[in-house]
Amino acid sequence: MKRHVATRIAQRFAIDWLQVGPNGRPVEGDEKANEAYSGYGNEVLAVADGVVAATKDGIPENIPGLTSRAVPITLETIGGNHVILDVGGGRFAFYAHMQPGSLRVKVGEKVRRSQVLGLVGNSGNSTAPHLHFHLADANSPLESEGLPYVLESFEQLAAPDMWERRQSELPLQNARVRFPM
Repeated sequence: MKRHVATRIAQRFAIDWLQVGPNGRPVEGDEKANEAYSGYGNEVLAVADGVVAATKDGIPENIPGLTSRAVPITLETIGGNHVILDVGGGRFAFYAHMQPGSLRVKVGEKVRRSQVLGLVGNSGNSTAPHLHFHLADANSPLESEGLPYVLESFEQLAAPDMWERRQSELPLQNARVRFPM
């Protein structure tokens, strides 16, 4: 008897958030220095109230570049230093590639929306400082199915110096977005 195994794609709706600096690029200066990247060290915020379901810390950071990894990439290290929040309804928010030692939450802790979880870094399967984010149906970075979600509000660059307000949607791939206060 054949057993049916469903394909699961955890990162189906994932976004890698990379901050662009005033020069229009993500890096200013030494491209091999994490600190030269605009997003490096930014606070990672909880997208919703939830409970910390899993964390991983202590993975050293990579030197930016396509082939530099501080540790071999395995199922345990792929997300680097990360936090998984159980946000209810069978949904789990996954935040990956944070700085080692920057996690500010522990498993079982209740968190509130906008609470700081850690700092953007360059750990795990990452080529430069950025935040990987996705929602999934299980407490696992890869052994889960990615779930669709929308952002409440953001602005997307439509033409040079022309920003359009967007609501209840996701940005398209490689879109330049901002979140005005």
